[in-house]
Amino acid sequence: MRFRLALVVAICAATTPLAVAQPAAKADPAQAQPIVTKVCAACHASDGNSASPANPVLAGQHADYTAKQLANYKSGERKNPVMLGMTAALTPQDMKNLGAYFESQKPKTRAAKNVELVKLGRQIYRGGIMDKGVAACASCHGPSGAGVPAQFPRVAGQFAEYTLAQLQAFRLGERVNDPNQMMRVISARLSDREIKAVSEYIAGLR
Repeated sequence: MRFRLALVVAICAATTPLAVAQPAAKADPAQAQPIVTKVCAACHASDGNSASPANPVLAGQHADYTAKQLANYKSGERKNPVMLGMTAALTPQDMKNLGAYFESQKPKTRAAKNVELVKLGRQIYRGGIMDKGVAACASCHGPSGAGVPAQFPRVAGQFAEYTLAQLQAFRLGERVNDPNQMMRVISARLSDREIKAVSEYIAGLR
């Protein structure tokens, strides 16, 4: 009996291939180029430096963050009818490639426009608002707005109008793809003027 059992085990081992985990494909910026040309460039420009405040700057953004946003648009977790259509045909590998492509592009510098708002925005960005329980933006996005790869996005040089729109969307619960509701909680504690101030200050970071 033991001999038969051992024989069966030996036969199975010889005829059943072992499952080998395949390593995840690396992101390839070159593979993203055709998609950028056909799909992304019209709104974000071929180098990710959008010319319109309605469309975010993607140049220099962390690859993982961009890929996550694309996945969230495709799943509907992040609501946007235009981006839902744009991401419909993208595969997870396409999203990784696009993230790597835009991360490799050099962002253009921008300047804040409203000096008065910049002063308030600097205070909030660097020191938060203690009596409202608002932490300093710099604690997550860094003093220069560079962010932290795979954790917090780059915000430096982003259009003030775009940043303002996103903070308002978080506050209203229209955007809900922030980890642990972090941005929804923070934006809910900011006044309209404080949101404008932070957005204005971020635009001038570099």
